[in-house]
Amino acid sequence: MLHFQKGNLTVFQSALYKTTTAIIDTKQAMIMTDPNWLPEEIEEIRHYIDERLGERKLYIIFTHSDFDHVIGAGAFPEAFVIASKAFHQDRHKKQSIKDMYAFDEKHYIERSYTHSYPTVDRLITMDGDKLKLGEVTLRFFMAPGHTDDGLLTVIEPYGILLSGDYLSDVEFPFIYSNYKDYVKTIEKTESIFNDFEVHCHVPGHGNATDSGDEIKERIAFSKYYLHQLRLNNKELEEECRRRFPFFEGMRETHLGNLEKAKLRK
Repeated sequence: MLHFQKGNLTVFQSALYKTTTAIIDTKQAMIMTDPNWLPEEIEEIRHYIDERLGERKLYIIFTHSDFDHVIGAGAFPEAFVIASKAFHQDRHKKQSIKDMYAFDEKHYIERSYTHSYPTVDRLITMDGDKLKLGEVTLRFFMAPGHTDDGLLTVIEPYGILLSGDYLSDVEFPFIYSNYKDYVKTIEKTESIFNDFEVHCHVPGHGNATDSGDEIKERIAFSKYYLHQLRLNNKELEEECRRRFPFFEGMRETHLGNLEKAKLRK
């Protein structure tokens, strides 16, 4: 459903895991992230774009390859796809497609499109890589840690930060790839916030915000959480339980994070 609108930015939020799809409207293009989850939600996004796209080009930035973030890709076959090199080289593409079909089969879901893993048209290979689309500049930064193929994007001059599965207000850090990489990526988000004029932040899960103080607080909590993991602070779990209403459903991920922090992996 429609979740947030301000200026050139519109954000849809799924009923599942509060997963977001951001759409940025410019003179030259429409830029979208991670179309998801349920068929009627993707149809709403498709309808929103079809009503406004006109002769412009549609771009999709895939923030990372978790199947919930690529499950809507097949509904936008005309889109120009942007993603990291690691996303393109993912060895688990076939498994990702299997996961999409398995999810639909488990929940008796039918879709109007065929699942596919996105073919990348513009590979991002390094921090600071940029793409100009008319008056807009997209600046990209590698973001491993949650997965090994994450991507952060700053959209200028609008001051929009698209962070994928980092800096969420409904999830603590989910470390599926590497603890040390995750720490470095959070440090990178702090540098981005300090170096660029960031006015709006859209996480992959949770609520978009246009509050600079809120963005700083999310960065600070991520740093705190990662540090406490390393110290194996026994009170951290209770703190997360108080902070995140859905913590019990995420507890196994927290325990996995502890193991990765212990092994520095």
